[in-house]
Amino acid sequence: ARVLTTAGTPGKCAACEALGGERAINYRAQDFVAAVHEATQGRGVDVILDMVGGDYLQRNIVAAAVDGRIAVIAVQGGSRAEIDLRQVMVKRLKIMGATLRPQSSAAKGRLAQDLLNDVWPLFADRRLLPPPIHARFALNDAAEAHALMESGAHIGKIVLLVTHAAADAAAAT
Repeated sequence: ARVLTTAGTPGKCAACEALGGERAINYRAQDFVAAVHEATQGRGVDVILDMVGGDYLQRNIVAAAVDGRIAVIAVQGGSRAEIDLRQVMVKRLKIMGATLRPQSSAAKGRLAQDLLNDVWPLFADRRLLPPPIHARFALNDAAEAHALMESGAHIGKIVLLVTHAAADAAAAT
């Protein structure tokens, strides 16, 4: 697959390309829709993972290829969007959404088992590489970890380290 990504800083764009992205588009400096059309010779992209929602959904519809799929997986830009349904129909797009939070424990358990069976082996034999870790924080420093996350200065995952002692202390309070 060809992978195009978007990020908001030159450093994050460089990190996306270092992780295997063919092209990283700085959405603060470029119109990502125009950049997608340039990179695909006007065809658009087949699959879009939308973490923004809001106003970006219509822009993603324009960036999508005919028979493309848009998966809305977060709504950081808002949960409401105005879209042109004619473009959805003409391009035969599929727009879907998913979130884990409201799912039952049984459904989450099935997903966890599927991950264990189908995805973890890909990490074990290195067909997939783990995401980069930007920083690790003790559970007691969760506020500092959250501040880093809110700053947007990180590249990679922010990990909270939970030890048995920390878990026992949290349970006691």
